[in-house]
Amino acid sequence: MSLRLHNTLTRTVEPFVPLAPPRVTLYTCGPTVYNYAHIGNFRTFLFEDLLRRWLETSGYRVFHVMNLTDVDDKTIKRAAAAGVPIGAYVQPFIDAFFADRDYLRIRPADAYPRATAYIGPMIALTEALLAKGIAYQGEDGSVYFAIGRFPAYGRLSRLDQRELRTGAAAAARTQGGHATGARGVSADEYAKEDARDFALWKAARPEDEAVGAAWDAPFGRGRPGWHLECSAMALDLIATHAGTDVLDIHAGGVDLIFPHHEDEIAQSCAYTGKPEFARYWLHGEFLNVHGTKMSKRYGNILTARDLKEQGVDAGAVRRLIFGTHYRQTLDWTDEALAAAQESSTRLGTFRDRLAAAERTESGRGGPERAEDPESIAAAQRFRADFTVAMDDDLNAPQAIAALFELVREGNRLLDAGRRVGPAMRGAWALSEAVLDLAPASRTLSVGPSAAIGDGRAHETPPETPPAGPAEQEEWARRWAEVRQREKGRRNFAEADRVRALLRQHGFELRDMKDGTVGIVRTAPVDSA
Repeated sequence: MSLRLHNTLTRTVEPFVPLAPPRVTLYTCGPTVYNYAHIGNFRTFLFEDLLRRWLETSGYRVFHVMNLTDVDDKTIKRAAAAGVPIGAYVQPFIDAFFADRDYLRIRPADAYPRATAYIGPMIALTEALLAKGIAYQGEDGSVYFAIGRFPAYGRLSRLDQRELRTGAAAAARTQGGHATGARGVSADEYAKEDARDFALWKAARPEDEAVGAAWDAPFGRGRPGWHLECSAMALDLIATHAGTDVLDIHAGGVDLIFPHHEDEIAQSCAYTGKPEFARYWLHGEFLNVHGTKMSKRYGNILTARDLKEQGVDAGAVRRLIFGTHYRQTLDWTDEALAAAQESSTRLGTFRDRLAAAERTESGRGGPERAEDPESIAAAQRFRADFTVAMDDDLNAPQAIAALFELVREGNRLLDAGRRVGPAMRGAWALSEAVLDLAPASRTLSVGPSAAIGDGRAHETPPETPPAGPAEQEEWARRWAEVRQREKGRRNFAEADRVRALLRQHGFELRDMKDGTVGIVRTAPVDSA
């Protein structure tokens, strides 16, 4: 069975066939950095992490772009209220997003374009749409996309086409064939099924100028609309990297289907002349808190940093989120989190048993014993079941069920003194690479680390720190992770050596009462 994914565009689960295998271009809508991303946002980001991990495990080379929306209605309003330039306002939230990403062990994207760095491509896209007559300048000076001139509008969200045509006709009558600001909508987000012409470029207002969110353009000073930003960044980056103007996959939350993704398709296809902007559209469902959608509007926000401060390990969060299929609503409760913590710990315990068995076997000397046939059979069953589940539209709950069957079989064999060798460890490595559920909570208590999330969790860092303060901090965190791992293995001599190494290069480790490790810089670090 080959990989099959649910395509929102067709409402069917269909075989995944990229444009130019083994390359896959993947664009995912990232955070709007006017505040901290909440765990509902991260449910979407974790589903996208799962997608990318399985694509790579399946042999594809993924080029992953995740944008950062650093200019829109919300960021401008918050920056103005704070009395600071927009760039200064959003930077702490961008830093927090990356720290939360690392805490949750989400692999970094290949590119994180910031909207404010792509104003040039946005202006060029708007100019092209004006030249084609599919965009127009309204009475308010803003530039709007005329949806009545794009017949395929509404195909993704499946809006009522009769309603769209009625709205377009009313807009056309207003100005002899061109809609005006009265029919257009300038807000970045608008009501469900409110299909009006949307703003590509918004004429500058005093509040935009006050926070540095206005740029010169041939059609007037202003700033981009939210929908325009993603199209311009995606088209620019995939053209540079892959020489194409059609994405393989575009993913996000279900709340983005309309208007955001619908508008992206309209402006991108009108610009390129291609019938599609992305071949597969994947959308993750909401995360609810005791039955209510998590939203700043409802005041039931839980952030990744809240969980980290509460001592919740990332393995428990991932276990809870992957226990529900990405296209099904997930209800977050304290009871569900506690069960996920216990489940994650069980996985970590089995991981440690495997490692201990391997050390025991290697320390015996003499001829190596053959791996137990039942262990090989269990590993083969797991690989087959796990692969079938993941190929079936990323059925993580079924994949996890297969993983726990492997754990049950593995524990039974270990209890009987049977040898579980390379096949069993290889099967475990497959699950770890995809689900990243293996580490026990004690190995996660170090906190955010660049080593967690980018595949380097078990690599040994270099003995000498690199140049640059940020790189040095990362180097120290990675060594702290190594020390914590060695302490868990009761290899206290190596743990003490790591502490001395860090002290030699200007870092002090402090063991906290809650089991975490603080890293304090005590002196300038040597240059590499």
